[in-house]
Amino acid sequence: MDNFLNKIKLIWTDTILRKRVLFVIFALVIFRFLSAIPIPGIDTVELNRFLSNNQFFGILNIFSGGGLSNLSIIMLGVGPYITSSIIMQLLTIMIPSLKRMYHEEGEAGRKKFAQYSRLLTVPLAAIQGFSLLAILENQKILVNLTALDKVTNLVIVICGAMLMMWIGELMSEFGVGNGVSMIIFAGIVSRLPAEISQLLFTFDVSQIPLYLSFIVVAVLIIAGVVVVTEAERPIPVTYAKQVRGMKMYGGGSTYIPLRVNQAGVIPIIFALSLLLFPQMIGNFLANSTNSVLLSISKILVSFSQTSVLYAVLYFILVFLFTYFYTAVTFDPESLATNLQKNGAFIPGIRPGASTSQYISKVLSRITLLGAVFLGFIAVLPLIIRSLTGITAIALGGTALLIVVSVVLDLIKKVDAQISMREY
Repeated sequence: MDNFLNKIKLIWTDTILRKRVLFVIFALVIFRFLSAIPIPGIDTVELNRFLSNNQFFGILNIFSGGGLSNLSIIMLGVGPYITSSIIMQLLTIMIPSLKRMYHEEGEAGRKKFAQYSRLLTVPLAAIQGFSLLAILENQKILVNLTALDKVTNLVIVICGAMLMMWIGELMSEFGVGNGVSMIIFAGIVSRLPAEISQLLFTFDVSQIPLYLSFIVVAVLIIAGVVVVTEAERPIPVTYAKQVRGMKMYGGGSTYIPLRVNQAGVIPIIFALSLLLFPQMIGNFLANSTNSVLLSISKILVSFSQTSVLYAVLYFILVFLFTYFYTAVTFDPESLATNLQKNGAFIPGIRPGASTSQYISKVLSRITLLGAVFLGFIAVLPLIIRSLTGITAIALGGTALLIVVSVVLDLIKKVDAQISMREY
């Protein structure tokens, strides 16, 4: 506790760090203000009815930072920017020039790569915005709109997505932590008062043992998320000694930290994108006059989070995408080449191809644990809902991982800033 209070004191007394923290708070206030400004033409009664019975939009609301629940001008949030970043990462597999740009050209290459991600955000925001507005209009949530009103709403949500991308990058540059993650984090946390009030409203004295059990399980799960998120498998590395003139250099030892959860929350986002796509098509076809399309719509919409098939497919997809994304972002061959160039080697392993094979073997083993863990966290809210009937689970699955990851990252960034100031 004393250590925590000392950190707060150091943050407040250090001018630069205080400005960074205040900038983040100011940006989040602006974000929450914008999320309360709705687009024109909303039927609020239909909106509340639709959202209360639609788990699809509830999940999308997480990635919009909470802006979708009000159909605000920033209803897309940072979703298009996240999608464009994921697509750019995937394109590095198919386009060698992009891979060289991201991995080999240093800071200049990563800046150019980020610029391409920003440009790709615009068409993605247009596609996502048009799809969402079309679904909402089919559901009679957006009413009495002229052609000009529809175009205006589309332009508004595209500009809102670009504005949130800009605010997120400003927070990363002038604040503390990752701005995009902080926006999603703020959207999740902002839902807590409503979730808590719902639990209090439906409170039943006879269910106290169930509530206590739920709290204990929640604490254990959060502790597990922290442990797995921070867990690393160190690979020892030794630098060869070099003689230059009359002096000897090198000979030191260090290690390569391989994270158990190398892919982060990205596999869950990939899996959700695939599983939610049928529901999105079903919602789009819900008001169709064609009997065949209407039947297809009912089948697609029935594929919801309450089905066992959904949970099984969710777990399998998260498991597979964990291996896939780890292979995309981590290149053992490139790491082995860099070690060899710098005169470093893993004790007992030959430099070059043998080192690459050894790192790949270790990585595949620890990724197995990370994949099973991510799959369990993904389907956890579905399991809890089926066992307890409690639907107001604010920090389940993806939301839980994001909250814990953002808090841990923020603590590390603040500690780094404090250590730098002390030196």
